[in-house]
Amino acid sequence: MTTFVDGNHIQLLRNGTEYFPALVVAIDLANHDIYLQTYIYQADAIGELIGNALMRAAKRGVAVHVLIDGFGSKDLPPYFVKTLTHAGVHVRVYRPKISPWTLKKSRLRRLHQKVVVIDSTIGFVGGINIIDDYDIPEPAPNNVPPRIDYAVRIEGKLMPAITDNVRKLWHRITWTPLRTAKALHQKNKSKKAKVNTAPATPMSAALVIRDNVLHRRDIEEAYLSAIQNARSEIIIANAYFVPGWRFRRALMAAANRGVRVTLLLQGRMEYFLMFATHAFYHEFLKSGIEIFEYHKSFMHSKVAVIDAQWATVGSSNIDPFSLFLAREANVVINDTTFAAELRSDICHTIESGASQILPHVWARANLLKRASSWLAFGMVRLFLDLIGRRNEE
Repeated sequence: MTTFVDGNHIQLLRNGTEYFPALVVAIDLANHDIYLQTYIYQADAIGELIGNALMRAAKRGVAVHVLIDGFGSKDLPPYFVKTLTHAGVHVRVYRPKISPWTLKKSRLRRLHQKVVVIDSTIGFVGGINIIDDYDIPEPAPNNVPPRIDYAVRIEGKLMPAITDNVRKLWHRITWTPLRTAKALHQKNKSKKAKVNTAPATPMSAALVIRDNVLHRRDIEEAYLSAIQNARSEIIIANAYFVPGWRFRRALMAAANRGVRVTLLLQGRMEYFLMFATHAFYHEFLKSGIEIFEYHKSFMHSKVAVIDAQWATVGSSNIDPFSLFLAREANVVINDTTFAAELRSDICHTIESGASQILPHVWARANLLKRASSWLAFGMVRLFLDLIGRRNEE
């Protein structure tokens, strides 16, 4: 069950254009400690921008902790990490073993969450990696917009839960003894300045995480609960959309009871398994679900709005990797103003760069394309069998 906390100020950040400047400002104002956890950290102009801010913080005595994923950040040059560490930044790698010759679940469980905590008072949660928005899988003309993605900046009473999440993971990865971890926490707590946890525009929100211990299905269940209780509209914008049967059934049931269900999906395929999404088009369209594919640029969004009230922004895709394996973090916001802002942005993306998949057109779709979708879906199901998760679909 999703536990909401009142008294939060949450700002929607669109793309790196809004996210990275806000992050740098927060880092430069840090007094005590910084935790940054990300799947991809790229040593490009953005990586240097954030890295320089982190090093400035470390040099003025802030305890800076950076946790990156071993697979997602496998291309991060050793010299870049060495530069950070020499400046006093503590860098750790989550599951550095990334052998392609094994399907062991331990190798496939990645750190996919993107969370930053500053002085336990300011947090950032979303889907944006530390990478340039224009670093996309294929060369693009100058007029193509950057990758579409979202994050939120948070202050308020949700921050203790977010802080606890990142600190626990950091101490687990670094094998810090429990007594030492508690001592560090008390030390940082004693140094913290007093902050206003009752913002002018309070919002109700919840942190929903996915791990392989106590929170294995929390994000999926949060989605399912909201979908099953939807009365008027469901809008989901998700880049990697290969939902299990329970999720598909919930969406179709909502459409069948008169809820308008709209899916904004990635139109540009980055790898073959993404074609598995097409395997569901026929049953979705038959149920009255509207499907739009975004082709103008690349979309990395993992957001949704339901009944103009419930909204989520985070790192979790709706596919087996995010829902069954990876460490993920989403924020769920129960607020009409925030939901309206996010909904408006998704609708603008649909109107400006997406094309609708019409039932009669899809029925006549290229036979090879439809066959590829079922081949890709078969590979996904084989993958689930290999890791022993088919029964969780």
